[in-house]
Order: sequence, then C-alpha cells, then structure tokens
Amino acid sequence: YKDLLYNQLQMIKYLKKPSGNGLTLGLTVLCAAIGGTFQYGYNISIINAPTSYIQKFINDTYIERWGTGLDIPEVTLVWTLIVSAFSLGGLLGALLAGPMSVRFGRKKSLLLNNSFMFAAAVLVLTCRVAKSFEMIIIARFLVGMNSGVSMNVQPMYFGESAPKHLRGAVAFSSAVFTAFGIFLGQVVGLTELLGSEPLWPYLLASNVLPALVQLLTLPWFPESPRYLLIDRGDREACLQALGRLRGGEAPVLEMEELLQEQQMSAAINSGATSSAKTPWALFKDRNLRSQLKTVMAASSAMMLCGNDSIYFYASYIFQEAGIPPEKIQYVTIGTGASELTASILSNLLIERVGRRYLLIGGYSLMSCWSIVFTVALSLQSRKVTGMAYLSMVCVFAYILSFGLGPAGVTGILPAEIFDQTARPAAYMIAGSLMWISLLLMGMLLPFIVNGLGNLCFLPFLCVCLVSAVFLGLTLPETKGKTLAQITAVFDKKNQGKMNEVPDLMTEHDPLNDLYQLGKICSFTSSTHDPDLDHKAAE
Repeated sequence: YKDLLYNQLQMIKYLKKPSGNGLTLGLTVLCAAIGGTFQYGYNISIINAPTSYIQKFINDTYIERWGTGLDIPEVTLVWTLIVSAFSLGGLLGALLAGPMSVRFGRKKSLLLNNSFMFAAAVLVLTCRVAKSFEMIIIARFLVGMNSGVSMNVQPMYFGESAPKHLRGAVAFSSAVFTAFGIFLGQVVGLTELLGSEPLWPYLLASNVLPALVQLLTLPWFPESPRYLLIDRGDREACLQALGRLRGGEAPVLEMEELLQEQQMSAAINSGATSSAKTPWALFKDRNLRSQLKTVMAASSAMMLCGNDSIYFYASYIFQEAGIPPEKIQYVTIGTGASELTASILSNLLIERVGRRYLLIGGYSLMSCWSIVFTVALSLQSRKVTGMAYLSMVCVFAYILSFGLGPAGVTGILPAEIFDQTARPAAYMIAGSLMWISLLLMGMLLPFIVNGLGNLCFLPFLCVCLVSAVFLGLTLPETKGKTLAQITAVFDKKNQGKMNEVPDLMTEHDPLNDLYQLGKICSFTSSTHDPDLDHKAAE
C-alpha cells in the first residue's frame, strides 16, 4: 500500500507540471475553424452585396431564353430560392455530419467537407458563361451543405480535443470565427473590392480560398483523442494525439477521465468500443430526455431570435431605420464588427462567468433591446428626431448581446452534456433544428416586417423571453465539470428525484478526483506492483 500511495502522489506531482504551451492546440483550432465555422459566417454575409446584380442576371438570362422578362415578384421568388438553398443545404449537411464524424472521424470529415466548396466555386465561376442562374442555386445548396457539416463537426472536434479548463474557450472559438467570417465577408463585399457587377461571381467563389487553406494545413494536426479511444478503441493513437495537443506527454488525470468514459460507454454497449446512437434512439432514451430538450430549445432559439436573419436582410432593416442608401454597406460592416467584438469578449469570459449565465444573460439583454427597438420604430413613424439612429443602435446592441452568449454557448452544449455515443446524434438533431429555423426565418422575416411594421421585433422578444426562462430552469452550469458530474445533475432531472445531487458535483481536489477515477479505470493500476493485489487478497 505504501507503493500504491507513492504512485498516486507521484501522479499528483505530475499533474502540477505544465503540459506544454498549447501551440499545437491553438494551431489545430485555427486550421479547423478557417475552413469550418468561418465559412458559415462568410457565406451568410457575401450574398448581401451582389443581390441586385444577381437579380439582374436572373432577368437577363430569362430574356435570352424566352424573349421576355420576369416580373419583380417572379425575380424575387427566384432570389428567395437562392437564399433558401443555403439553408436547405445546411439541413442536409447537418444530417450528414453525424454519420460522417463517426465513420471518418472529426478531422477527416472536415477535410472531406471541402469538396462541396470546390464544386460550388466551379458552378459560380461558370454560371455566366453557361447563362444559367440555376447553377447559382445549386452552388448555394452545396455551400450550405459545407456549412451544415462544419457547424456540427467542428464544435465536436474542439470540445473533444480541449482540456477541461479550456473546453469552453476552445469550443467558443467556433463562434469567434463565425463572427470573423461575417465581418470579413462584409468587407470583401464592398463595391470598392469584389462587390461590383463585373466581380460578383468571384465574390461568391472566394470561399474556396479558406477551404484550400484548411485542406493544406489540417492534415498535419491530430485527430480527436476521444474519438480515437472511444470510437476506434486505439489507446496508443489516443495517447499520441493527447500528448501532441498538450505540448508534451499526455496528462495522467485527463487520460483517466477518457478511460472512465470509455468504460462507461463499453458497459452501455456491451463491447470494447462504443456504438454511436441514432437520432431516433436518442429520442427514445428516457435517461437523456432533459439533455435533449435543453439542446433542442437552445438550438431553435439561436435562429428564431432573428439575429442571423438580420444579415440576410441587413439592407432592408437599415432602410426601415432611416439610414441613407449610400451609407448602408458601411453601416452593415458595423454589425459584423459588433458580433466579432462580443464573441471575443465572451471567449475571454466563458471560463470565468460560465455557460449558463452567458446564455441566459444574452437572451435577457436581447429581450430588453427588442423592447427599446420597438419603441424607437414607433416614435420614428411619428417623426421624432433621432429615432432612426436609435433604431440603428438597437440593432447593433441586439447583435452584441447575441454574440455575448447564444452565438457561442449553443454550439458547445451537445459536446458537454452528451457522451461519446450520443454526441453525433445530438449534433444532428441540434443542427437540423438550427437550419430549419434559419430557413423559416429567412422566408418569414419579410412578411413579419410588412405585416407588423413597427412591431416587427415583438415575435423575437417572445422567443428571447421564453428561451431565457426555459434555459434558466433546465440548464445546469457545466463550467469545469466532467461528463460524469454533468450527467449526475441531468439524471436527477430525468428521474424526478428530490434528493440533492451527490457530492460528485462539488469541486474536488486532484487527489480525490484521482481516487474516484482510479476506482473505475485501469490506467493507474498499471503503475504499482501487481503483487500488492495478491497480498491484499490474502
């Protein structure tokens, strides 16, 4: 027993040593995100600048084919198909993300995902030569598929690769790169750059450059350690990947946690390696009902709050707010800069404030700004001086509040509250709801604005209020917690027990964590004399 205690103390001493400078982890995040969620934000924003040029191309193409032009409503319908194709492709991509991440792994799925972007770029660059606006619809559908896959696989990859104390910040970087993509897309779409009539095909095809960067850089970085151990059962590959991501040797306690999760998954699936759940199996599993409800509500609210729809119709929103048409493209850049600033700030705060407070606080602030914006629009209609600019401030504040919490925390939740077997299916469900909600908002927003006029933000106010209350009641804090600790809270909700959560939810010192994990895992037992077990038995 002295030898066993000595080995345990040596492990505690080892845990206090720095595991490296995190350079590999940082570069992995950069290379994965530049061709991942960055593309989602970039492709949302670049479609705004060439709107009038694409609509003119649609009408000119139709005239060449049939000798007569389209009416304005008909051109608008074709344009709506182009915009909606992105969301439909995203929905299909979200459904593909789960099977791809299980079959090919997280990293390889992101690499294969770039094929959609290359095909889309070819279609866009040749559509004018082919005189076919249908090629733009297909291209946007493929771009949407790329975004749907990356929006699900990348947060999964980050959440499984980051250490516990940085898990939130690393996973939240997905939102930072989304906001950066929106901002950069708005800048590139200026008329002085690629936003002019001769260059709009190159603007829409410029998304191939980030895809190329990822294709050349990401293969040099490791796969998700959790995927290697739990899905593939390859402990050696897991140790190597974990060591590279930590800048040295694989941390012992972190490896213990992975082995614990592997044994839990193996016990559930009666096998050495885990078998991924399907979305239908996830719906039928009563033990995961609270987790699923929480993720479904958060994912739907993220799009139904109306934030991303503002980017699709940014010009229209600012026109209604009274901004001069010649200044709209510059004002729109400010919206992207606002979300980028808020995302960076939230990335710095998430490990201090926690996920729960950022998410609930974000929706609460959005509710407040919805009220102010509605009042400002009403007073503007009565010709009250300065209300147009107050309306613009409200839009910026709304986007800032969204970037502060919902934009990033929502994507983290499935990675933190579901185990390895349920995580891909959870992302499929969450991603599908996000894209369906985005499609609905993209189609309904013009009717909401036309029908409700100055009260157009009241539906979003309702969504934000309900989301803040529901998530406040259902979502526990996950900051710094292991999967077992988080599961303990949800088990209490699922089983309807009134007793307190076990002491597992309290903060432990490293020695207590070590003994807790050592009861289940075989990693530490290999470090002491095997004769001790025989003597203990005697």
